[in-house]
Amino acid sequence: MREMKTLVGSCHCGAIRFQIETDFPELTTCDCSICTRKNALMVKVHESAFTLLSGEAFLTEYQFHTRTARHFFCRICGIYPFHRKRFAPDSYGVNVFCLEGFDPAGIPVRATVDKGMP
Repeated sequence: MREMKTLVGSCHCGAIRFQIETDFPELTTCDCSICTRKNALMVKVHESAFTLLSGEAFLTEYQFHTRTARHFFCRICGIYPFHRKRFAPDSYGVNVFCLEGFDPAGIPVRATVDKGMP
């Protein structure tokens, strides 16, 4: 069993800060049009293990296609730190490159096929 970790993350300018708790069972990539362009590597975190510490006023939201997933960006620096997931709306997809001191080495990566899904 993997060890639970609590990590803090932020956008580039630090206006948005958040905390997650996860055991990093896997990381995911996605082939949808927005994920391909932002090239994020994500970890799925249930909403109960996600805390927005600061910066709610600096978040801006983008939705496309079915308008189910909610992608959040910093309105100052433009970085994507997390999104509400389309097929698991009670969870966040967190951009692991926004996590302080995080090293993805050794964690399995699963490719999510989302392109062309209804």
